[in-house]
Amino acid sequence: MNVTVNELAVLQQQQGRIRNMCILAHVDHGKTTLSDHLIATNGLIHPKMVGELRYLDSRDDEQARGITMKSSSISLLYVPGAAHRPQGPRSVPPAAKLSCGYLVNLIDSPGHVDFCSEVSTAARLSDGALVVVDAVEGVCIQTHAVLRQAWEEKVKPCLMINKLDRLILELKLPPEEAASRITAIVAHANMIWSAFNSEHFMREADAVLASEQQQQQQRQEAAEDR
Repeated sequence: MNVTVNELAVLQQQQGRIRNMCILAHVDHGKTTLSDHLIATNGLIHPKMVGELRYLDSRDDEQARGITMKSSSISLLYVPGAAHRPQGPRSVPPAAKLSCGYLVNLIDSPGHVDFCSEVSTAARLSDGALVVVDAVEGVCIQTHAVLRQAWEEKVKPCLMINKLDRLILELKLPPEEAASRITAIVAHANMIWSAFNSEHFMREADAVLASEQQQQQQRQEAAEDR
């Protein structure tokens, strides 16, 4: 689906059709490659260049090292149901793009622990987050860190399990074991998110108890003064 600058400019005037999304993950779990795939859907790069071009790694040192060091953003058009049209996404008429489409400001953030401030900034600007997890490596330390940052910024996460082909080509797992590994990754991520909520509730309960104890102590002191 090809998109023009004028179409994006029109959607920018409609706040109800703008969504800010960030991509969070541990280093080398596939954030920038996923960004390339999404950018290719708007016709900005050729599908064969996905994963090789690293479109949002615009700095020379990022291209040389093969890692994202600064958060980068790009505006994309998303039309619900475009991928399932019989004639393909390119058949979406301009009127449908403007009436049904959404402007998605996509932010690709670093995955290395040294650039965690960039992740915090990206999460703070976003309405939602795509949390990418490698199917073989599973939930890693930085995955835990980006989940906490998303939770602290009240960003709704959407878990995406990436590199599923590694389960077959590298580990050569049968279907049952591959499904079990994927289920375990989902359970692990949900457990971390639930732990954040439990921790928050415990802090609130401790604060209420401390306040009640302080009020009770003040009443006792007031009664003794009388």
